[in-house]
Amino acid sequence: MDTNLHSPERRLIELRIEHGDLDAMIDRANGERPVDELLMRRLKKRRLGLRDEIARIERVLTPDQPA
Repeated sequence: MDTNLHSPERRLIELRIEHGDLDAMIDRANGERPVDELLMRRLKKRRLGLRDEIARIERVLTPDQPA
């Protein structure tokens, strides 16, 4: 059971949830005035990093199909 906690599939789910949470946080922050530009930059950078990590794990889990 312990190995399931560290599986790539589980990590992918966690990253997708965190990415969705960041999307919602960014949307809420954009609605506030004044907008904290530094916070927005940090949130967007973290969201981009999550997207890159999600793509990396998806490539590992989905093998290339032969041409």
